[in-house]
Amino acid sequence: MCRSIPGRVLAVDGEVATVDFWGTEQIVRLELVDEPVAPGDHVLCHRGYAMQRVPPGDVAEMMAFYDELLAADGEG
Repeated sequence: MCRSIPGRVLAVDGEVATVDFWGTEQIVRLELVDEPVAPGDHVLCHRGYAMQRVPPGDVAEMMAFYDELLAADGEG
């Protein structure tokens, strides 16, 4: 089972982006994303690759879901 983690794009340089994952910045590859990615966008990432750009209308709900997962993980 693959798990993708959402992050906010901080910068794009060709086929790589700097992405913020809850305060941790990572470099991810963009070759697999089928649409342009720009700073401020959110992407779902897996093992160093952005898999897809998250539609702007879905960002708030998706991030709230992941915040709940992280909070629940911290309880156990």
